[in-house]
Amino acid sequence: MEETPPQPQAAHASPPFPAIFTPPSALSSTSLRGSPTVPSPAHFSTPPGPPVFSSPLRPAAVPFRTTPISPQAVPLASRTASSSSSVSLPTSSEPHTMNGAATPHSHAPSVAPSLEDSSIDSPYVLFSARKVLKQKKLLNAPSLGFGALVSPGREVSPGPEALERDPRRCLNCGAYVNLYCDVLIGSGQWQCVICKKLNSSEGEFVVSSKQDLVQWPELMSSTVDYVHPGNRRPGLIPVPVLRVSGPIFILIDECLDEAHLQHLQGSLHAFVDSLPPTARIGIISYGRTVSVYDFSEGAAVSADVLPGSKSLAQESLKVLIYGTGVYLSPIHASLPVAHTIFSSLRPYQFSVAEVSRDRCLGAAVEVALGIIQGPSAELSRGIIKRSGGNCRILVCAGGPNTFGPGSTPHSVQHPNYAYLEKTAMKYMESLGHEARRHSTIVDILCAGTCPVRVPVLQSLAKCSGGVLLLHDDFGEAFGVNLQRASTKAAGSHGLFEIRCSDGMLVTQVIGPGEEASPDSHETFKHDTSFCIQMHSVEGTQSFSVSLETKADIRNDFIYFQFAVRYSNVYQTESTRVITSRLQTVDSLSAYLSSVQEDVASVIIGKRTVLRARTASDALDMRLTIDERIKDIALKFGTQVPKSKLYRFPKELSSLPECLFHLRRGPLLGSIIGHEDERSVLRSLFLNASFDLSLRMLAPRCITHREGGTFEELPAYDLTMQSNCAVVLDHGTDIFIWLGAELATQEGQTAAALAACRTLAEELSELRFPAPRILSFREGSSQARYFVSRLIPAHKDPTYEQESRFPQLRTLAPELRARLKSSFIHFDDPSFCEWMRSLKLVPPEPS
Repeated sequence: MEETPPQPQAAHASPPFPAIFTPPSALSSTSLRGSPTVPSPAHFSTPPGPPVFSSPLRPAAVPFRTTPISPQAVPLASRTASSSSSVSLPTSSEPHTMNGAATPHSHAPSVAPSLEDSSIDSPYVLFSARKVLKQKKLLNAPSLGFGALVSPGREVSPGPEALERDPRRCLNCGAYVNLYCDVLIGSGQWQCVICKKLNSSEGEFVVSSKQDLVQWPELMSSTVDYVHPGNRRPGLIPVPVLRVSGPIFILIDECLDEAHLQHLQGSLHAFVDSLPPTARIGIISYGRTVSVYDFSEGAAVSADVLPGSKSLAQESLKVLIYGTGVYLSPIHASLPVAHTIFSSLRPYQFSVAEVSRDRCLGAAVEVALGIIQGPSAELSRGIIKRSGGNCRILVCAGGPNTFGPGSTPHSVQHPNYAYLEKTAMKYMESLGHEARRHSTIVDILCAGTCPVRVPVLQSLAKCSGGVLLLHDDFGEAFGVNLQRASTKAAGSHGLFEIRCSDGMLVTQVIGPGEEASPDSHETFKHDTSFCIQMHSVEGTQSFSVSLETKADIRNDFIYFQFAVRYSNVYQTESTRVITSRLQTVDSLSAYLSSVQEDVASVIIGKRTVLRARTASDALDMRLTIDERIKDIALKFGTQVPKSKLYRFPKELSSLPECLFHLRRGPLLGSIIGHEDERSVLRSLFLNASFDLSLRMLAPRCITHREGGTFEELPAYDLTMQSNCAVVLDHGTDIFIWLGAELATQEGQTAAALAACRTLAEELSELRFPAPRILSFREGSSQARYFVSRLIPAHKDPTYEQESRFPQLRTLAPELRARLKSSFIHFDDPSFCEWMRSLKLVPPEPS
């Protein structure tokens, strides 16, 4: 089965996805980044840890990996060590002593390094396999493939060592010095692991013995942060102790009905109450006009009203900025005024359908950007200095942009709608890029039942580095996401570089960025790195990197280096360098045993979802999954004796079930009603961290038992037992299902529901976006959301049910009979039926 990169779609055909870059596979290792040959465009994409359970969880059919809570920046504190100044923070991995093994007369270490490196278990990089197969044909097989998930902006505790100086780099290829470099302790020269060239350390690494190399953290740890002295942007001063908070502009839709407005007001009141006293906020509302609220009037509500029909003229903007109004104010001085403004909002007064109401969202964002940029935009030398930090514009929208710049017609039946939508998308993309240039992220939070024209708004959010989220209403989930969007730790101006050993190729990268232009970064003589300009640098993001080899591998190890340079939350320039080494093997069995099935599933999922730009594409991708599973069995499995059936490799037993969930779930299936919702989910999935991606791919099912204990079970419909409560975590949605028998016992129902609700909140604590948490009883109309996400294992023979769902054996005969009679027949195949339809033997559960 061949997998070809997707072709660019017409701008109006679908919402923009994460930037996709696919380097040319034939690119020679000697090609120069600065040469006239320019690579063709290429394809390019944390929730918290689990709660404390009162009893151990049983292993699920699909592996579940936990992650620490969302990233928090660590203040820098200086100390002196040798010739460098470093931060006294513990390293993220155990020290390595490989560098010290070199002698003045040899590059080779005197002690063989361990084959299992701690860099394989880096929290920033997850490889689809812990070893690399030497045979090109099988390693490059597109059905399984080889790759990595990289989260360069993720923060963990303890974090990597932070060095307050510039890094040493290979003058030939640009790679960074690292723990795998051979060091000649007599001359101080070090050998690059990427291009094998010798580099001078200008005498810095000259030591008397190998033990003395431990004073350089970059030679001991797989991950190092460099904090560069000085700033790239003029007029800003590093703040090494306090985190710098940029202003937050809240943009409010004026065209809401009373019920929606009441929910929104409640969420906004809670939002400003949650902000720290030093946070600076601004408030704008928009309809046919743009109202910029003035905080200088004390308790009175005052706003400057601007036209929304066209972009604001520079002269009008100057009058606004140089006037007496205060449009950005710290919470400690303006909290009562903000509450008064929110309370003064009134519902839409006219009898016009929601979709036909005039909303000048584009003009409102322009005004917010103008105020954020301020008068310093006119000063070429940056004499006037603003507060640093990334700025955020949080748009609370109840409908599409239908008036002024970037607007679309009220009706999709408009004869020229396709062209006008394409024009609107181009405007929004330009506005998003302008916001990003000024370190401003635009997050658009939509709610209600009115179509919001996702492709248009997605363009603005994506190009600024923000997100577009859809909610049922402006209630709890909306309010939580509003708060979490404002507190996300984010860097800006990020440049992500990927380097790997000669012979390895980056064939596809999926993530929140776009291919960097050659003049946007430093280039070296033989620099074959792949560079991505990141939209923003956040711990909740990841990049899916697909890799291939040019030929059969002869070396014992393959090296990978990932580096991201960005302006952090302290407004200082930082570079994070992550270096990994994988052992190569000849044995297919050893390679398959090293495959991390959950990581491989997520990478395959992102490559597949990337191509599902429309409902028709999604149907095609479901068929592609079928072909992929068959090809993996054909290439890596075995044929059943005296049969045409193939047996899936036992080392990959959970992979087919993960992809079966993907095939029938909301990303590719039809269990979500509107294509706009599926489009937003796909965009989130392509950019999401590994943990959230895995949950969106394959749900996690946890059953509540009597006594308040929880048990993790496979996500099969056999879990719907009437005397139980079940929690199903599907990433952006968490469902709580109460069995009919349990629901009749009021005391037990309340206790079970409270326990499940607490569990759901702990599972999604600090997750962004915050999931919907829905609870319902067995047999209710809403229960279909829950049932549709479970594999219909009730259709399988009894022996297979017990093999894959052992908990069935503990049920009394009458309970099993009752469970069997509760299922309604429908046409969806079970996992085993699907595997057999592909002429494959279902793998044994792991």
